Amino acid sequence: MLNNKNKKIISLESSNSIKNSKLSNNQLINQSSLENTSEKIELSIVIPVYNEQENVEFLFESLTNVLSKINKKYEVILVDDGSTDNTYEKLKEIHYKNKNFKIIRFRRNFGQTQAMRAGFDYAKGEIIITLDADLQNDPNDIPKLLDKINDGYDIVSGWRKNRQDNTISRKIPSIIANKIISKLFNVKIHDYGCTLKAYKKDVIDNIELYGEMHRYIPAIASWMGVKVGEIIVNHHPRKFGKAKYGLSRTIRVILDIITIKFLISYSKRPMQIFGLVGILSTIIGLILIIWVLVERIFFAVALSGYIPWHILNVIKFMPGSQSEVITCSL
Repeated sequence: MLNNKNKKIISLESSNSIKNSKLSNNQLINQSSLENTSEKIELSIVIPVYNEQENVEFLFESLTNVLSKINKKYEVILVDDGSTDNTYEKLKEIHYKNKNFKIIRFRRNFGQTQAMRAGFDYAKGEIIITLDADLQNDPNDIPKLLDKINDGYDIVSGWRKNRQDNTISRKIPSIIANKIISKLFNVKIHDYGCTLKAYKKDVIDNIELYGEMHRYIPAIASWMGVKVGEIIVNHHPRKFGKAKYGLSRTIRVILDIITIKFLISYSKRPMQIFGLVGILSTIIGLILIIWVLVERIFFAVALSGYIPWHILNVIKFMPGSQSEVITCSL
């Protein structure tokens, strides 16, 4: 979620009027080539970029070649997620070559989800396509995504059927996660982790993103009743640079799955989960109280020895009762 997204951004270079930008003047350090435009944007490409100085020029050439053949007014939003190499300078060169390529620059690295969220916020296209900047996603698949969207789908996800990544650190964890997510949310997608996806803007505008949740947008959106499709896409080995994540991200993925399951299951009835906890707490508290009373009445056990038990009973019984009262009132 980007409630404070403006604080993260120090630069926006685009062909949009500065008065229409969501950024205040004191948050911009560059305002080059800002021009008024009233043209309707049909397609937005959102690309998170982090330390990809060797790749961005090849990405620019490939995208330009593909997008020039598509009969749509387009924009490409390159979100520099706090790169520490020469990526930003390369992105500025790209912008000066083609004003349809626009730059958002973060103050520091906030992660792929936040970079995508910023791109979504500024995108003007009726359809938004996301892909990685590492050249592993193939821009030549963009027309296929658009064709699938035109078939009536709200979201189209890419499936890297022949994935060119390390088996142990990337492919196996991904296969396990995909099966778990599909089972939990009943959305049959083979590859949630594929960044290459197409979205209708009216759908993406109604989804808030947290943590690493960009990959779970199809699951969240399907709960909203949208139509989700999938196509097989190309996937290339990384030629330059190195992957920005590995097994360490598995923990965050698991936590995000739990969070999304909670949000989807209880978004319309949030107190029910607390009611269940309250019932359990109340039952345990009552059992302990009855135990203490039985010990005192029938076995003459001194209550002074049960002070810790009394405290525990109060802790368990009172919050449990309060939770039940609140739940019932709803």
